[in-house]
Amino acid sequence: MNRIQTAGNVYIKEEVVIPPYDGRSVLVRKDEELVIIDVEGKQVGDFVCFNHNDHDEYVSPVHMRASLSSIRLKEGDYLYSNRRRPLMQMVKDTVGRHDFFFPACDYWRYKIDFNDETHPNCHDNLEKALKQNGIINRPVPDPINWFMNNQLDENWDYIIEEPWSKPGDYVQLKALEDVVVAISTCSQDMAPVNGFKVTSLKLQVLGRR
Repeated sequence: MNRIQTAGNVYIKEEVVIPPYDGRSVLVRKDEELVIIDVEGKQVGDFVCFNHNDHDEYVSPVHMRASLSSIRLKEGDYLYSNRRRPLMQMVKDTVGRHDFFFPACDYWRYKIDFNDETHPNCHDNLEKALKQNGIINRPVPDPINWFMNNQLDENWDYIIEEPWSKPGDYVQLKALEDVVVAISTCSQDMAPVNGFKVTSLKLQVLGRR
């Protein structure tokens, strides 16, 4: 397992396991850090983040692409909001391949593409998870898809391949405001997104004594 990057009097304030085909949310206070751990490897996590004190502000991938001038995420990058303000910062990444281009899978994705109207989906998981921390009656923003491995072919078209993440790989994010984060274990088991298998993720909120 990779060593979680910590400094000073850091401790695990909260730990949450997200089962397959499900979602959870956590409150991360300013200057606390969130670690998102791929327990078994090759599991994508659909991630959304709201300003805890103003639910009209949230991490926005389209604004991130503009602010970063990139479709690649790397250590030190900020997670920008729809108001072009950074809400979190990625301080450690043991994988180096993530996506913030694709929307969360939803009812319509499975109905139209797979003729399945009962399959679990990330949109609904995120919506339910956000309610755990009081965010209701808000559209679910487009996610950052941690550990998702998209490639561009010679025609600049997207190809989805299996994630690079191995058991214990993680990303570590620092909160720059009080934020509510919701994550769904990506439910896609009919394509290479999760290596055709849905497994657990683990969240750790790191506090400081």
